[in-house]
Amino acid sequence: MAKNLLIVESPAKAKTINKYLGKDFTVLASYGHVRDLVPKEGAVDPNNHFAMDYAVIEKNEKHVDAIAKAAKSADNLYLATDPDREGEAISWHIAEILRERGLLENKPLRRVVFTEITPRAIKEAMNQPRDIAAPLVDAQQARRALDYLVGFNLSPVLWRKVQRGLSAGRVQSPALRMIVEREEEIEAFVAREYWTVEAECAHPSQAFTAKLTKLDGKKFEQFTITNGDDAEAARARLVKAAGGALHVTDVVSKERKRRPAPPFTTSTLQQEAARKLGFTTRKTMQVAQKLYEGVAIGDEGTVGLITYMRTDSVNLSQDALGEIRDVIARDYGTRALPDKPNAYTTKSKNAQEAHEAVRPTSALRTPAQVARFLSDDERKLYELVWKRAVASQMVPATLNTVSVDLAAGSEHSFRASGTTVVDPGFLAVYEEGKDAKGADDDDEGRKLPAMKTGDRVPVDRIHADQHFTQPPPRYTEAALVKALEEYGIGRPSTYASIIQTLLFRKYVDMEGRSFRPSDVGRAVSKFLSSHFTRYVDYDFTAKMEDELDAVSRGEEEWVPLMEKFWGPFKELVEEKTESVDRSEATGARELGTDPKSGKPVSVRLGRFGPYAQIGDKDTDEKLEFASLRPGQSMHTITLEEALELFKLPRKLGLSNDEEVSVGIGRFGPFAKRGSTYASLKKEDDPYTIDLARAVFLIEEKEEIARNRIIKQFDGSDIQVLNGRFGPYISDGKLNGRIPKDREPASLTLEEVTKLLEETGKPMRGRFGKKTAAKKEPTKKAAKKVAKTAAEPAAKKAPAKKAAAKKAPAKKAAKKTASKAAKKTVAKKTAK
Repeated sequence: MAKNLLIVESPAKAKTINKYLGKDFTVLASYGHVRDLVPKEGAVDPNNHFAMDYAVIEKNEKHVDAIAKAAKSADNLYLATDPDREGEAISWHIAEILRERGLLENKPLRRVVFTEITPRAIKEAMNQPRDIAAPLVDAQQARRALDYLVGFNLSPVLWRKVQRGLSAGRVQSPALRMIVEREEEIEAFVAREYWTVEAECAHPSQAFTAKLTKLDGKKFEQFTITNGDDAEAARARLVKAAGGALHVTDVVSKERKRRPAPPFTTSTLQQEAARKLGFTTRKTMQVAQKLYEGVAIGDEGTVGLITYMRTDSVNLSQDALGEIRDVIARDYGTRALPDKPNAYTTKSKNAQEAHEAVRPTSALRTPAQVARFLSDDERKLYELVWKRAVASQMVPATLNTVSVDLAAGSEHSFRASGTTVVDPGFLAVYEEGKDAKGADDDDEGRKLPAMKTGDRVPVDRIHADQHFTQPPPRYTEAALVKALEEYGIGRPSTYASIIQTLLFRKYVDMEGRSFRPSDVGRAVSKFLSSHFTRYVDYDFTAKMEDELDAVSRGEEEWVPLMEKFWGPFKELVEEKTESVDRSEATGARELGTDPKSGKPVSVRLGRFGPYAQIGDKDTDEKLEFASLRPGQSMHTITLEEALELFKLPRKLGLSNDEEVSVGIGRFGPFAKRGSTYASLKKEDDPYTIDLARAVFLIEEKEEIARNRIIKQFDGSDIQVLNGRFGPYISDGKLNGRIPKDREPASLTLEEVTKLLEETGKPMRGRFGKKTAAKKEPTKKAAKKVAKTAAEPAAKKAPAKKAAAKKAPAKKAAKKTASKAAKKTVAKKTAK
C-alpha cells in the first residue's frame, strides 16, 4: 500500500489523478456524500445547539470501509473533494469518520483543491495544501439543517391539509411560486388588439420596408389604432398623402460597439446550453462533470478538458489568459486581440467557491482537435465553453446602424432601419443566445440602400396588419435559472436539483420546453404563499442565502442564525396545523349548478388528483364524482367541461348480445363487454370512441387471454400459462417457475403441484398487491376511505397501496435505527 492516500469524490477522477501522482499515491473515491442526517425526526436537535445526528449512507458503506482500510496503513492523508462548499463538507465528514475510528492519530491530514484535472494543476494543488475550512463546513451544515427542519416540519402540514406524500423545500418552494405566479399572469391576461402600418418601398437599388412612426402629426404608438375600420381609414389617408412615393427627410448613421459576454459561470452555462443546445440543467451539469473529470485524448491519455463547473466567478487565470490570447492571435489575427485582457466583474454579490470561470483547461485544444474523442453531447458543450472563453478576450464587434425617415405628405412619417457589421470582432467566434427576439433584432443584418435627404422613394403598397398582445411566456429552464439567480434564490450548483425535484414531485409538467404548474403544484404554492408567506418570499429566501454566505466567509456563526430562523418558524407550523381548513388549502372552486339535478358543481383536489363533484357533502346524501382528464386544470375548467366528465360510463351498443360501454377506472380509460375489460390505447378518447373500435380492443384482449393458457388440469385450479417473462405455473394465489429444460405443455398435474410447492410465491395481480399478505393494511385503508367520502369512489385502490406500504416503512425505520446504533454517530455543534 502506498504511503500517501488521497480521497476524491468520483471514481473517474480517482483513476485519472492516480496516473498523474504515480505509485507513491493511492487514490480512492468517496462516491459523493459519505454521511447524512439519520432519516427520522430529531436528527437535528434545536434544543441542543442544533446538534446533528449523522450516519454513514448505506450505499456508500463499502467505499467508506475501503477508505478507512487504506488510511490505516497510510502515512499521509489528503482530502481532495470538489472545490466548493459541499465538497468541503464531504472532506470534513470523511475526516470525522476516520477520527472516530482512531485512524488519524499522529497522521497529517491535508485538504487540497483541484479546479482542473491536468498534470500541471494537480501538481500545483499538491504543493499548496491547507486545513479544512471550518466556515465552509458550518455554512453547509446550516444549509442542511435548515432544509431538514423545513422538510420534516412543513411537509406533514401539507400531508394533512393538501395531499399525502407532498414535500416543501426551503428553496424549491420559492421556485415553484415563480412558476405558479407566471401561470396566473397568463390566465389573467386579456389580449388587446392593435395594428401596425408598413410601406413597401421600391428603391431602384434595393426594396425595403418602412414602419409608420407619425400619423396625423402625432407619434404613432402601439395602441394608436385598435380596430380594423380605423386601420383602413388611416391606410387610405396615407396612400393619398404619399401619392405613390415617400420623401427622405433625414438620414442618421451611428457606429456602436458590442462587447463580448464574459466567460461562463455555472448559471450562464446552464442558460446558454438550454438556449443553444436544448440541454436541461441536469444534462448540462452531467456532461460538464465528465469534461471536468477527464476524457481520453489520444496520446495525451485522460485529461480534464474544462475547469470546475460549479462557480460564480467570471475571472480567468493569467496562464489561461496567455493561452487564449495566443490562440486569438494565431487563428483570428492580431487585429482581433485587444491591447490588454478584457476584465469582467460578476453580477452575483456573493460570488464564491471556485475562483475561476468555466473555461477550457487549455485553449490550445480546439474543438476541432478533440471532437473525435468526445461523444456528441460532450463535443457540443466543450465547443460552447471554448468559444465563449475565447470570444470573451477578443475585441468588440463594430456595428453601423442607419435610420432613414421618410415623409408621406406633411402629417405622416415612416422610418426604416438597418444594422450592418463593420468589424465582426468577437462575433467571428461566438454570439450570446437570446431568450426572445426583440424589436431591435429585426434590423440586425439588414442593409439599406444608400439614400440622402430629399430623395424620392417609390412605394409599391401601404398595408395595415392586425396584432394582439401576447401573455408573458411560461418559464423555460434557462429563464427560470436566470430568474432564480437574479433574485438570489439558491445557488447555481443547486438549480438542477431544484428543477428535478419539482418535476419528480409532479408539481410542474413540461409543455414543450416550458414549465406548467400542475394542480397539485398550484395547491402547494397557494397554501405556502397564503399561510407561510415569509418562507416563500423571494427577499427572505435571498437574505437567508446572504446569511449562509456570511457564515461561509466566517463573518457569522451558524447556530445563532439557526435560532433566529427556528423559533418563529416552529410557532407558525404549530398554529397553521390547527387553524387551516383543508378545502381552502386545496383551492376548491364552485363552477355553477348542474341543470339536471339543481345541485352545485365544484372541482377539488383529492388524495389522488383533481376531480369534479356534483352535490354538497353537507346537504346531499349522494355525491357524484369524476376525475379530470389529462391536460385539464381545476383552475381553468368550465362548468360545461366539468359536466362532460359525468357522461361516463358511455353505452355504445350491443356486441354478441352484450352491452359494450366505456369508462374510466383506477387504471385509466377502458372498454367493457360482459366480464372483459380492455384498456384504451393512448390515441383513444373515451368520450368519442365508437362501438367498432371498442369491440376491436375487447376482442384483441380476449385473443391474448385465450393464448395465455398453455395447459389446464381437470379438477385443479393449477394452470400452465404464458406470461410477460415466459411460461409459468399458477393456481390463482401462487406463481411457480418452470425448469428451463422442460417443455411447458408436457408437464403433468403431479409435476406442476410439486413445482408450485417448491417454487411458488404469492402472486402479484393487476392491483399490485400480494393476495394473502396484506389483509390488515387493506382494512385500515378502507377505514381511511370511509372517512374521506368527498373523493371519487373509483380511486380507492391507491389508498390500499398506500396503506400496504406502512409495514415496510416501519421495517426500514427499524433497520436505520439499528444501523445508527451500531455506528458511531457524530453530533457537531458550532466550533
